[in-house]
Amino acid sequence: MSICPKNRTSKARRDKRRSANFKMGSVNLVKCSRCGALMMPHRVCKACGTYNKREIIKVDED
Repeated sequence: MSICPKNRTSKARRDKRRSANFKMGSVNLVKCSRCGALMMPHRVCKACGTYNKREIIKVDED
């Protein structure tokens, strides 16, 4: 025997319920091993241009 709802659920009510648990998470930041600046993990550091202790891009220091 299956469930038989008494009234139809509107799309707005259904979508409100589905989106109740959807929220943005905070950005995870780690310290660069070379310069100590905060950066996103597994990405090239914008301050010194290194990734995994190797220089990937050259950064002008003005």
